Amino acid sequence: MTDLTTLLEVGGPVAALGGGAAYARAKHPGVYWSTVGLPVSTARLLGSYRSVMEACGLTVAPSRLRTLAVKATTRREVRPVPPRRGIIRPTSTGLRLRLRLAPGQEPADVAASAERLRHAWGVHAVYVSTVKPGVVELRLVGFDVLRRVRMPRKLASGLLKVPVALREDATPFVRDYRTIPHQLTLGATLSGKSMYLRHLVAGLAPQPVALVGIDCKRGVELSPFAARLSALATDPEQAAELLPVLIQEMEERYELIKARQGLAPGTPDEEITSDVWGLPEDERPFPIVLFVDEVAELFLVATRKDEERRDEMVTQLIRLAQLGRAAGIYLEVCGQRFGAELGKGATMLRAQLTGRVCHRVNDEASAKMALGDIAPEAVSAACAIAPESPGLAVAGDSSGGWSRIRTPYLSLGDAAEICRESAHLVPELPTLKPFRPYVPVPPVESPAPAVQPRPVTD
Repeated sequence: MTDLTTLLEVGGPVAALGGGAAYARAKHPGVYWSTVGLPVSTARLLGSYRSVMEACGLTVAPSRLRTLAVKATTRREVRPVPPRRGIIRPTSTGLRLRLRLAPGQEPADVAASAERLRHAWGVHAVYVSTVKPGVVELRLVGFDVLRRVRMPRKLASGLLKVPVALREDATPFVRDYRTIPHQLTLGATLSGKSMYLRHLVAGLAPQPVALVGIDCKRGVELSPFAARLSALATDPEQAAELLPVLIQEMEERYELIKARQGLAPGTPDEEITSDVWGLPEDERPFPIVLFVDEVAELFLVATRKDEERRDEMVTQLIRLAQLGRAAGIYLEVCGQRFGAELGKGATMLRAQLTGRVCHRVNDEASAKMALGDIAPEAVSAACAIAPESPGLAVAGDSSGGWSRIRTPYLSLGDAAEICRESAHLVPELPTLKPFRPYVPVPPVESPAPAVQPRPVTD
């Protein structure tokens, strides 16, 4: 009986702690990392740093001065020298530390050993980035942050900057239109493309930006945001009328820039500009972000007349992509399918779209069209996205860099409410006024009288 009591007293709490840790690891990985994973991984890193670096081939022979000093003071064997380790900084998702590379090493050497470091220190992933020449930063991620997305508390903010998703290294993916003016976003049905677009609209709604939409699904994607839109076209016919107006707006803005460049003698150099951002703030027109959903619908034709209209619209889109940045006009082109077989101009339009985001697609050709020309190795990552992971995507740009991202959940009602609250920020653009979507005014409920009337009786 005594042995049974002792077993229950000791084994009961141990089993409860083990079960609680297993439950937290499966259901609440952030809590598990903060309580168990962080101290365990830190202890592994501190205790095995030198041996792990040596096993990964990240050590170099010591200098002659160090060798002489060791031999003169001790009789120990002179061992290879690992990179100098900086302070370990814990985060809510992992660890960060900086390494000062030894002479003869380069960041690629550390990046090639990232998978070995992951297994040695028991973390989910290790990412390497260059801080400055000779210094790299290791970002250790303790768990799969893309399984249940939680955006960081501190996010980059500013005009035309939208934190829209989370990268696999636990850093936010920020859509910055000033840096990457135009982007192509692809995704099959239920892949999360609409959620990505929803975050963009909700993030831009509180900013002084004109939002224009071309939604060829009869407006079902963008109509909930009508209160914040400056213009909306819901079919190719309306798009064929809207695009020339945007071209006209772009040309007027170039005339404004040219008028500013009619320089008078003695004009300061800082007032010379080649885009709208160099204009004084009181003269600068509002930026315009054009959302094109289901872009393939603009390419499809049935008759010769439709073909002429298609060629004209594609030409106008290409002109906006080529010339719109300097005029403050930015493109967000979305679709389920995008390929050269859409017709003339498809490849030329894609070449002007610097940013690329590819969700789960139904064919490899679409993934190649989105990422093949900038990061061929990212195509296989995009094709491996499972249907059970909506919102997961591969993001890249013309620099060749790419990463896996995932968009957090945002309900359509919440996004529409943000747009309704920001309706007063819709800029006054006379050229787009005819295309302003109709927004029904909700009926005003008359308040009930404080005192109920009483009938007069004889």
